[in-house]
Amino acid sequence: MTLAPPVAACHETPDTTALMHVADRPDAVFTRGRGSWLFDSAGRSWLDLVQGWAVNTLGHAPQEIADALAVQSRRLLQPGPGLHNDRAAALAQRLADLSGLARAFFTSSGAEANEGAIKLARKFGQVHRGGAHEIITFEGAFHGRTLATMSASGKPGFERLFEPKVPGFPKARLNDLASVQALIGPRTVAVMLEPIQGEAGVIEATPGFLQALRALCDAQGLLLILDEVQTGIGRTGTLFAFEHAGVRPDILTLGKGLGGGVPIGALLAREAVCCFAPGDQGGTYSGNPLMCAVALAVLDAVTAPGFLAGVTARGAQLRTGLDTLAHRLGAPPPEGRGLMLALSLPSPDGATRAATAGLARASASRPGLLVNAVRPHRLRFVPALNVSADELNLALSLLDRVV
Repeated sequence: MTLAPPVAACHETPDTTALMHVADRPDAVFTRGRGSWLFDSAGRSWLDLVQGWAVNTLGHAPQEIADALAVQSRRLLQPGPGLHNDRAAALAQRLADLSGLARAFFTSSGAEANEGAIKLARKFGQVHRGGAHEIITFEGAFHGRTLATMSASGKPGFERLFEPKVPGFPKARLNDLASVQALIGPRTVAVMLEPIQGEAGVIEATPGFLQALRALCDAQGLLLILDEVQTGIGRTGTLFAFEHAGVRPDILTLGKGLGGGVPIGALLAREAVCCFAPGDQGGTYSGNPLMCAVALAVLDAVTAPGFLAGVTARGAQLRTGLDTLAHRLGAPPPEGRGLMLALSLPSPDGATRAATAGLARASASRPGLLVNAVRPHRLRFVPALNVSADELNLALSLLDRVV
């Protein structure tokens, strides 16, 4: 069984009072990570199935990223967004080749990529559809925390924050094509959705629904925007989740796993959709070569022979273990794809209590478990894509104890 690698405690817990309070965080202050493990200032260890909310594609502090940062930091950090650099050019071409989309714009986050997708669709509507600007999005969706992406989201509670919202985002119901058709009008320019709604609790858009959406958008002259900030870069067992449905979007957004832990996002689009003029879009760190070098290293790892097959195998292992646990608890089977899975627990607050128990379990002599209560009753599992079979067996054993 894989055990946490040894780590020395720093014996001094940093003072966190100067941080702005925007989340209810536990008292532990994490100081180090390695692979699937996190360690705090007291030397306690946790097996981490959250990985920065599906960010750490290759786990904590992978050698590939350390090497890419070290090499690139000695070559070029940031020439500025008004100049070309070789790492941004190479990353754009690599993503274009892998996705089948023509061009890329780089951002510092997935939310910025989604904001860019909204801008690009609205510019397309101005140029090609007589000023059409509405983008149909979905109940339960999460696209980010900028004002526009919060307005596009269907996350419960967002509608009460930071009013007034940005208009132009009517909400349909996932996997209900009729609800989409009912919202299409002369002002509609696009349909935007996640292939799997992460913050809603890992709710999948079925392949048939995505195929029907693609056909509907083609028939109506609308753009199909897929937000793969969480599902992209191998998370579901294919490089992009849209591959499971055999469709290709007009606009694609990436983030999280693209950087493997460093801040980068990407907006990709078909050539015919790329209608930004100079000055329409930008950003100080757009195409930052340091971040692009890391993203290239991540892509090298994820596209290496056998890597995605490993994600599929570990996803099947985790699903089987969760299914066994669900059967014992009288819970429904797990949902999701690859290494993006969720388990509903019978108690209304069962996931919250399990996540709290896993966190509190850690001591100097035994590891804890980090899992995400994405809903009070629903646990989300997004481990590193290179998590080992032994680590998943240990995680399932720990999970069995905390639930």
